[in-house]
Amino acid sequence: MACPGTFSDEPLSPAGRLFLQQKTDVVIHCIARTKNPIDVDGAKATIMSSPMGQHPRFCSLLVRDENGFEHWRKTRLDVDRHVIVVKNRVNEDEEDDEVAVNRYVADLSVSSPLSTDKPLWEVHLLTAHKHVVFRIHHSLGDGISLMSMLMASCRKVSDPDALPMMVPEKTTEKRRDSPWLLGSMWGFLKMAWLTLVFVLEFLLRSLFVSDRKTAVSGGDGVELWPRKLATAKFLLDDMKEVKKAIPDTTINDVLFGIVSCGLSRYLDHRTPNALHEGLRMTGVAMVNLRAKPGLQEISKLMKDNSETRWGNRFGYASLINYKLLCNTTFTISNLIGPLEDITLSGNPISSIKVSTSSLPQQALTMHMVSYAGKAEMQILVAKDIIPDPEFLAKCFEDALLEMKVAAKEADKA
Repeated sequence: MACPGTFSDEPLSPAGRLFLQQKTDVVIHCIARTKNPIDVDGAKATIMSSPMGQHPRFCSLLVRDENGFEHWRKTRLDVDRHVIVVKNRVNEDEEDDEVAVNRYVADLSVSSPLSTDKPLWEVHLLTAHKHVVFRIHHSLGDGISLMSMLMASCRKVSDPDALPMMVPEKTTEKRRDSPWLLGSMWGFLKMAWLTLVFVLEFLLRSLFVSDRKTAVSGGDGVELWPRKLATAKFLLDDMKEVKKAIPDTTINDVLFGIVSCGLSRYLDHRTPNALHEGLRMTGVAMVNLRAKPGLQEISKLMKDNSETRWGNRFGYASLINYKLLCNTTFTISNLIGPLEDITLSGNPISSIKVSTSSLPQQALTMHMVSYAGKAEMQILVAKDIIPDPEFLAKCFEDALLEMKVAAKEADKA
């Protein structure tokens, strides 16, 4: 099937080229678990008729000209080359489907780059496990763009003809009254001061300052080491209860509290009495800076003049990005997923999880996605450094439960 549009080459964006550099080559893995057996022919037909099968990026080859500059070149899409059907169990020794699929994706995270002789994406149908694994190169888009595209191919369980609701309803929160002029001046001064501090810290962290070594620190070449993948599971209601107990707090703030507390627990378990006052671990957090929060309508993402354009669009050079990864301990992201149960190709989805391929110098990456009142965080580790990511996942889960108990006690006081 030929993709729509002209066949003139289009140059990559700077961010697209960043994710194709050897040191920062990143593939996104999205794991969807289905409730019913997978219809292979139906899945292929859905892909070809969906926005994925029609999108210019997903119908283009990566080519390099005589000067070494990368371009997208439209090509004829052969869905059979992109859909990999795995009929047998991927790990005969593991009865738990989730654990077996996590091991499968962990192996893909290191040893299986996407081939450049076809558009840079694949869909693995693990029929024995009722799992679908989307492998999409990060140069094709950011998390919001790709998740929005996936949702455009899905439908509500409650209404098979309706698209999933992608933007949460707005809630109004009480604000403390303050004189307008005084509040505005204080807000501006605080913004200016914090901006200056963060810019200086960013420059120092990018160029000179590195985290101290701990039991979860990576090192040179660690991105090539074998990986393990584990899942931490949360309830959004628990996170919202903690958020409600602390003024001016977001779900992302709660997530960072979980990570801080969970990592402290884990490090104390691995190296008892080694934690000390002032120990600081920093991470790279990927956030959505579009004017409109949450997932986007695919039609708006494709408009050239839209404020919610198809991304990757951020502005610092590949050397700074690489140094930032080298000088920090982990990478983390949090993505809003579907707000209600959905179907893909008529098959109900029970969970959605996201991870990426391994990153330079880091032994730990974490990616959380919410889905229908739940949130699951994929924890990808270098297993020779963090041999027990399942225990780390439990540290995160226990951290949220303790925070929930503390929030309830504070509410009673």
